[in-house]
Amino acid sequence: MFGKNEIIAIGCDHAGYELKELLVSALREWGYELKDFGTFSEESVDYPDVVHPLASAVNEGIYHVGIVICGSGNGVAMVANKYPNVRAALCWKPEIAELARRHNNANILALPGRFLSGTEAAELTKLFLTTGFDGGRHVRRVNKIPNKPC
Repeated sequence: MFGKNEIIAIGCDHAGYELKELLVSALREWGYELKDFGTFSEESVDYPDVVHPLASAVNEGIYHVGIVICGSGNGVAMVANKYPNVRAALCWKPEIAELARRHNNANILALPGRFLSGTEAAELTKLFLTTGFDGGRHVRRVNKIPNKPC
């Protein structure tokens, strides 16, 4: 679970801009502080240019939680997951967002901007931020994520 004292890192490409702006308003209304990594318009931008600085900051512990958005959510998740301390989860329904936190201790929420309404994205975001990590048997599994395969 991420508390209201956490600063949330948020970023998107042009396809996620509209949804990001809706989430920025909702997050501020819910009492969260934000670090907005952009983009700041619907003008075309390459998602890695936004996600690399955001994911790097989460990886280094500057921010403990992030939200990234592109058209499908796949590109931003792929970039974010290049960092060993990042566990970005592509979420499109509540059960996925909840399990990403409970079982995987995900720290970046990746959203598909072209496939979610503002209401759906807000629900997923709130669930992601307010769900804790179960720990237990999941700790062992999560600790194996950054290791190289055999």
